[in-house]
Amino acid sequence: MKKLTTADLLSIEAYEAQRPAIRQAMMEHKKTRRVALGPNAMLHFEDYMVMRYQVLELIRVEKITGEENLKQELEAYNPLIPDGSNLKVTFMLEYPDAEERSQRLSQLIGIEELISIQIDDLAPVYPIANEDLPRSTDEKTSAVHFLRFEFSDEMIAAARDGASWVIRCEHLNYQHSTEELPEQIRQSLIGDFA
Repeated sequence: MKKLTTADLLSIEAYEAQRPAIRQAMMEHKKTRRVALGPNAMLHFEDYMVMRYQVLELIRVEKITGEENLKQELEAYNPLIPDGSNLKVTFMLEYPDAEERSQRLSQLIGIEELISIQIDDLAPVYPIANEDLPRSTDEKTSAVHFLRFEFSDEMIAAARDGASWVIRCEHLNYQHSTEELPEQIRQSLIGDFA
């Protein structure tokens, strides 16, 4: 999948002028890139469009200019764009109440390694988690994890042929799975296998 370059970005002024239309398109696109896993976990599947939007928003808010500064942002965000044989996910544990969140995060240590994506009846794929830095300690896990799921050619072919997808969490304190993913989401994710 294509990575971001400075040529893909807009000036702050040009982005401001186009922002309402870009935001609306992004909200629609993100609907095909989010999967709830039980009541308190959400998988946000990242891609080129989402990362471009994130960088444009960051440039706007932080008033980032200059080629070197922009390249630094791209170095941070490009690793979140899929590479053709994988899916990249921001995994979020969502507990609105701070006290409950603190308690639950202490009970969910290691959850990021127990998420799987299974295509058809092929072996489930578990993620490579938090390649940038550790996000769990012996006392608690983080509410946000970055996951990379690597798929074989056979799995990708099955996905393209319309196979079902199931996402599971096997943590003893959070056991949930999706029903088969909706067609719109499957098609969006298959686009990452380019």
